[in-house]
Amino acid sequence: MEALGLGHSPLNSLSPSCRLYQGHQHCTKLLDTKQNCLNNSEPFSLKCRPFYGTRHRGLSSIRMQAVEEDYEVRQMKDMAAARKRWDALIREEKVKVLSPKEAGYAMQLSNKTLLDVRPSTEHKKAWVKGSTWIPIFDVDSRFDAGSLSRKVTNFMMGGWWSGVPALSFDGQFLSKVKERFTEDTDLIVACQKGLRSLAACELLYNAGYRNLFWIRGGLEAAEEGDIEREGPVPFKLAGIGGVSEFLGWTDQQRVAAAKEGWGYRLVFSARLVGVFVVADALLIGAQQAARYLQEIRSH
Repeated sequence: MEALGLGHSPLNSLSPSCRLYQGHQHCTKLLDTKQNCLNNSEPFSLKCRPFYGTRHRGLSSIRMQAVEEDYEVRQMKDMAAARKRWDALIREEKVKVLSPKEAGYAMQLSNKTLLDVRPSTEHKKAWVKGSTWIPIFDVDSRFDAGSLSRKVTNFMMGGWWSGVPALSFDGQFLSKVKERFTEDTDLIVACQKGLRSLAACELLYNAGYRNLFWIRGGLEAAEEGDIEREGPVPFKLAGIGGVSEFLGWTDQQRVAAAKEGWGYRLVFSARLVGVFVVADALLIGAQQAARYLQEIRSH
């Protein structure tokens, strides 16, 4: 993952496209490579992958692959280092751990504040009543060359399936929190799954906040009634989207289907049948159009 050492690039690595990079099967093999192979030299390139075509084109392609794989290795190392720091925060009890139900009790009985750091795409679907929303990452709305490239990469790397947009770190996150809360405020920090909220806890602790609480597993781990919810969908479904949500193929929807019964499953079965019908119609239409064009050319 990219630069999770907070003193370097500010947490860009938590974007979905970067998380998907970890899924490449060849990344784990690269971690065993010796340190002198982590550069762009030709010997390392030749060890990475074979090339075909002209020598000039092949060497250029291999060098680009070597740079990409070096980038992936650095991402994984940065993420591993970040996880160690976060584990230390919890182990040393600098950040206290709460379950979703405990967080709900803490808000009701102790008037603790819940700080929701999720992006807008998740927050608008479901949010905790009385919480404060300050996203540490949000949807990247820029349209410069760099951000457009990241958006295309994110879409191609699985954003079309998961519905997770390209996100960017909010460099004003700390200042926004300080505008609302003093350093002695009891803050329960939450996100959808618990990863970004840990990153937020580290930033807040380093900025002087000492009464920090973290919801293990994020809001997605909450059952109905654990925390008072507002919004159109349960917390468990706030983090899904894309084609996988439309077809009902996410783990969260499978769990819901097991509880709701056949009526819930029939909705998504009908959608799947509809997709096949539309695909067949488009295929038949394309074939008819091709025949029509062929007839025109023949006359």
